[in-house]
Formats: sequence, structure tokens, C-alpha cells
Amino acid sequence: MEHIIKICMGSSCYSRGNQENLERIERFLSKHQLEGDIDLRGSRCEGLCSDGPIVEINGQIHGAVTVDTIDQLLEQQLILQ
Repeated sequence: MEHIIKICMGSSCYSRGNQENLERIERFLSKHQLEGDIDLRGSRCEGLCSDGPIVEINGQIHGAVTVDTIDQLLEQQLILQ
């Protein structure tokens, strides 16, 4: 099953942490050998700037995602489901 991860690269989300979140996502996918199972995309502003940084996984929007929470979120959404 292929999963879709969209990470907002709008200026607000990017400057508030999605630059680092993107790096963490790429490391997580590599560590768990999931690169072939994931469609990782950047997106423009999702219009949810006040809730950012925004990461969408399989259509479910997650707000206030930080480097401290991204690994747990990915594990819950991609591994433990």
C-alpha cells in the first residue's frame, strides 16, 4: 500500500519548522526502508498557517508538527496502523 505525505512548504510552515520536519521524514523513511511505499510531496500553503507547521498523511491533516513529534506521528500513521 502506498501512503501519501504532503508537507506544507508555504513560508509560514517552512520557517516554523517544516524545513527540519522534511529532513526528519526523509530519515524516518530511509531508516524503516519505506521510500518505495511513500509518495512524499511538498505543497503550497494549505491556508492553515495559524495551526502550522502542517503535515498531511493519507488525507489527514496534522498541525503544530515539530521535530519532537514527527517521528511518533509517522510511526503511528505508517507502521502501527
